[in-house]
Amino acid sequence: MAELIRIDDPQDPRIAGYMQVRERDLVGREGHFMAEGQVVVRMLVHSRLCRPVSLLLAEKRLAAMAELIDLLPLAAEVFVASQAVMDQIVGFPIHRGILALGRRAETPSAAELLAGLGEEALVLVLCGIGNHDNMGGLFRNAAAFGADAVILDADCCDALYRKAIRVSVGASLITPFAQLERDEDLLGLLRGARFEALSLSPSGAVRLSALKRPPRVAVLLGSEGPGLSPDVLAQTRTVAIPMATGFDSLNVATTAGIVLHHLGFAAERER
Repeated sequence: MAELIRIDDPQDPRIAGYMQVRERDLVGREGHFMAEGQVVVRMLVHSRLCRPVSLLLAEKRLAAMAELIDLLPLAAEVFVASQAVMDQIVGFPIHRGILALGRRAETPSAAELLAGLGEEALVLVLCGIGNHDNMGGLFRNAAAFGADAVILDADCCDALYRKAIRVSVGASLITPFAQLERDEDLLGLLRGARFEALSLSPSGAVRLSALKRPPRVAVLLGSEGPGLSPDVLAQTRTVAIPMATGFDSLNVATTAGIVLHHLGFAAERER
């Protein structure tokens, strides 16, 4: 087991990255992100895309975390504090008693990420998703239904924001993703990588149930309310999920789950 570093002073500079967590959520962590809870930290420890930098644990959580601590890289530090001291460090009662700082191992461009995918790849493309709960739910569905990658446009919120990671149950730590620069051409990028773009819209021309999966397919989703831009809809194949008469609205994460399940398991249905 890694050496345990005891923290008794909530102002100890060695745990500066954990101080006043909610304030740090707003101002950023200089390339790091925070994982919270045993399930999410387990995802971080086993991730091929991210690496743990340090852990901060309430002493009552040590026994439950022993197996994961043994798997940490040698450079990762493990800080241990009483529950009362940990609460003072983070700035609120942190009942889970388990936090970790992590860093992405690499940050590929969208073009690099798409170029490395296989001949039958399924990609989720998010446009203007600004709600961290929705972002977490979208990544959770992407992982559950076998999406190979997620592409975010420049208007999306941070997929590695603490709340987004927590809602995703750690899926954003194990799912490859990239974020577009402001001036990048999303549709041109998808065409160049030989992906067929499918845009979800209540007025879509094709019913999802009638859709046969293309070999390399990108599912485009916009923010709740405005949805995808008219320009994107005009340049792509539009798909609709039929709903009860008089209602045409689904949460964006729910929409993603339905579509990714349909496309992700298309081959099984066709056998």
